[in-house]
Amino acid sequence: MTEDQADMPRDGHGVAVVSGGSRSLGRVLVERLLAEGWRVATFSRTGNEFIEQTALKHPDTFYWEAADLGDPQNLRDFSRSVARRFGRVDLLINNAGVLHQELFLTTAAKQIETLIGNNLLAPIVLTQACARLMVRGGGGVVVNISSINAIRGYRGVAVYAAAKAGMDSLARGLARELGAFNIRVNSVVPGFFESDMTANVTAVNRERIQHRTPLGRLGTAEEIADAVLFLASPRAGFVTGQSLVIDGGITC
Repeated sequence: MTEDQADMPRDGHGVAVVSGGSRSLGRVLVERLLAEGWRVATFSRTGNEFIEQTALKHPDTFYWEAADLGDPQNLRDFSRSVARRFGRVDLLINNAGVLHQELFLTTAAKQIETLIGNNLLAPIVLTQACARLMVRGGGGVVVNISSINAIRGYRGVAVYAAAKAGMDSLARGLARELGAFNIRVNSVVPGFFESDMTANVTAVNRERIQHRTPLGRLGTAEEIADAVLFLASPRAGFVTGQSLVIDGGITC
């Protein structure tokens, strides 16, 4: 057996879990994975037209369930549903997250708890559930979607940044712990890219961001997805515990 074959599921059809796969980057990841032949399971708080159409188009290879990042038991139940539907998990992409911008001194305690719960506790819970399934299946890959907020300070997002930095640290710790089970764990650290989170950025702020970015523009969800799918593939078979920054050079 080659190293590349060792990364492939035994039945030849990988099962990917994407959190928050109904829109933006999550939607792109779901579409790309299905196009590459993966079976894909995802969740979001509510469905939408994309979820309905994808379920009709891919009845045997797509699974969606309503779940809330703020409810850890929801996430555990979702992972069990995926195991019943597809029998295994080979790839987990911790994509879902919640951004709230507010100065730290005025942020309510409940809002802080929500940000940490959705952006750090939820991925930890989901990763534990999926990693247990990966161990049973002989290995797998975890990719966390972090943020450049984790490596560079910005006003108004301190708590969000702390949670994303925690995801990067989680990836490094789990890479050490899960490597013996043929499970690779990495983070993708996006800069500013076209998404629901940046849709409300004012024209003035967008101009400032583009001016500070060496490549002179915002990224695209497809470019972030390219990095995620690289880390999920056998081409990254010797890559684990790393944070891959995709930001057009804004943090350099």
